[in-house]
Amino acid sequence: MRFKKPLDVLLKEASETGAGTLKRTLSSFNLVTMGIGAIIGAGLFSLTGLAAANNAGPAVTISFIIGAIGCAFAGLCYAEFASMIPIAGSAYTYSYATMGEFTAWIIGWDLVLEYALGAATVSISWSQYLTKFLHYFNWEIPPQFTRSPWESATLADGTVIHGIMNLPAVFIIVCLSLLLIRGTRESAFVNNFLVVLKVAVVLVFIAVGWAFINPANHTPYIPANTGKFGEFGWSGVLRGAGVVFFAFIGFDAVSTAAQEAKDPKRGMPIGIIGSLVVCTILYVLFSHVMTGVANYKEFKDSAAPVAVAIAKTPYAWLQQSIIVAILAGYTSVILVFLMGQSRIFYTMAKDGLIPKTFATVHKKFQTPYKSNLLFAVFVSLFAAFVPVRVVGEMVSIGTLFAFVLVCIGVMVMRKSDPTTPRPFRTPWVPFVPIAGIVICVLMMVSLPLDTWIRLAVWMLIGLVVYFTYSKKHSVIRNGILNNGKEPLNPDL
Repeated sequence: MRFKKPLDVLLKEASETGAGTLKRTLSSFNLVTMGIGAIIGAGLFSLTGLAAANNAGPAVTISFIIGAIGCAFAGLCYAEFASMIPIAGSAYTYSYATMGEFTAWIIGWDLVLEYALGAATVSISWSQYLTKFLHYFNWEIPPQFTRSPWESATLADGTVIHGIMNLPAVFIIVCLSLLLIRGTRESAFVNNFLVVLKVAVVLVFIAVGWAFINPANHTPYIPANTGKFGEFGWSGVLRGAGVVFFAFIGFDAVSTAAQEAKDPKRGMPIGIIGSLVVCTILYVLFSHVMTGVANYKEFKDSAAPVAVAIAKTPYAWLQQSIIVAILAGYTSVILVFLMGQSRIFYTMAKDGLIPKTFATVHKKFQTPYKSNLLFAVFVSLFAAFVPVRVVGEMVSIGTLFAFVLVCIGVMVMRKSDPTTPRPFRTPWVPFVPIAGIVICVLMMVSLPLDTWIRLAVWMLIGLVVYFTYSKKHSVIRNGILNNGKEPLNPDL
């Protein structure tokens, strides 16, 4: 028996207003900038260098194109759902309506992995760039407080120190969580400002660096495979796509804000597809310039590969201003991720799958403040104590899994609810969702085995929570939405 959340119930929730509900304040422009704010960040400024140095070489541009194609197919599926079911919850909500409660729980638990650990990943990169910026002014944060206990560093005098915790990463997580509690409109204003600054920096880097591309750095464009899968060659390009895929997860963060959009039926497709198109173009140009200005091998183990590339130009003095803008850009990414995560938890709490307290909306600010506070603590712990590579790969595999389920959901909904109005329709069904599934699964397969093991462990923990708590407290199963009668819409 699959307990599915009826579409009419979802649409009723989407139309609710007033106290205890989320406030509709986001325009189509806000949604596009929200997507760009989440997309352009650690994936571009940090993971591009890592993927080039360890996997794809200059062909990291091809990795981005592969990732973008997979995102485009999944994005079209997201756009149909977001316009049809304009409610907070993203892929979790869509899965609840199409494949039932158990699948919805799996994807909701998976989205915790995507957004919470995504915010942790970016906050770690934020900390690394902050350290470089402060070093310019001879302000030093003790190195043991800028890295996890699993990381070490060699100082100038040869001393090897081991990390204790990443304090700057914790600081930015807590500050942005408090801003989100203050209000969605205020958060959107801050995000818009940061996005304009961030895109300006990317454009300046492309314009300045293009004249200093050394063709020798792009030869060979696809370095020969080392004999090990994922280390250069075409397998390296594919693994590079899986690694940098983290850079594209921002567009689905747009769908988590559907319940706060002024006109979700129009704004959701514009926000999702628009932000994806803009960022893909910038990604390919940016990575082409970066690997052309500096040799990809120089990015290995570099916390700030963009600074390495800039140092190769006569404009090395721009490094500090670039780093300031990168810090601003990372801030907007963390902001959007934390917002998306709290909205998913808000929706899951309303459905009874997690404690109801997380569905509590602040009386004055109309934000799910208890969810924000929870993730301020949870994300801070990961940011403080887990290395960036581990967290980043976990986010990528979690995101790809979510995309696969959304693509499946579109095909299921076309058969189960063919007459439901769809303000935006995914074209070429079933080709588009099937292509999205195939590409996303290929990128998942390309990721390291230890990443799969961590995903399996995380999902096992989720199953324990579901069968010991969520199943017993489910609103649908207990028939609360049906005035205490039989459970709603059990799919026998």
